[in-house]
Amino acid sequence: MEITNAEFVISNTDVKKCPAGTFPEYAFIGRSNVGKSSLINMLTSRKGLAMTSSTPGKTMLINHFLINNSWYLVDLPGYGYAKRGQKGKEQIQKVIEDYILEREQMTNLFVLIDSRLEPQKIDLEFMEWLGENGIPFSIVFTKTDKLKGGRLKMNINTYLQDLRKQWEELPPYFISSSENRTGRTEILDYIETINKEINTK
Repeated sequence: MEITNAEFVISNTDVKKCPAGTFPEYAFIGRSNVGKSSLINMLTSRKGLAMTSSTPGKTMLINHFLINNSWYLVDLPGYGYAKRGQKGKEQIQKVIEDYILEREQMTNLFVLIDSRLEPQKIDLEFMEWLGENGIPFSIVFTKTDKLKGGRLKMNINTYLQDLRKQWEELPPYFISSSENRTGRTEILDYIETINKEINTK
């Protein structure tokens, strides 16, 4: 798939105010500072489409971007930012949960994982919650350019082994780097395949 058009549509904290219509939505989520905005900008080839920041926890809203006038890319707030107070965390959690559980147009959730880190409890618990609620999701391992080949393979294998303890069947996963555009074709082709399936129903 080639992205010929990407435009920001709306930001809000209320799932009821998300765009009307039946276009499929592909949402991106991950812990703060996992490289979400950089990945979105890389996928769309628009440098400033999603606001990147060196300060974690900048995305506080549900951000909708209309892609090729046929589907939405949705930038969700990051979870687990330690410096946000308890009340702030709960507010963000509610925004995320309301969108994921109530938004019928949400077709697939891409869960971003920092490939440099060992499996984090917060990510594993979040994916377990997705499974319990029957939410379709895929994993995107980010920042893979920061690791040498052998170490990257080892980290990802460790992660998948951890997931196998909970999952009989692993979700689809992608290896990505916003720096060298790794994974762009695979992720966009995956979205295109799902869109085609939807259109033939």
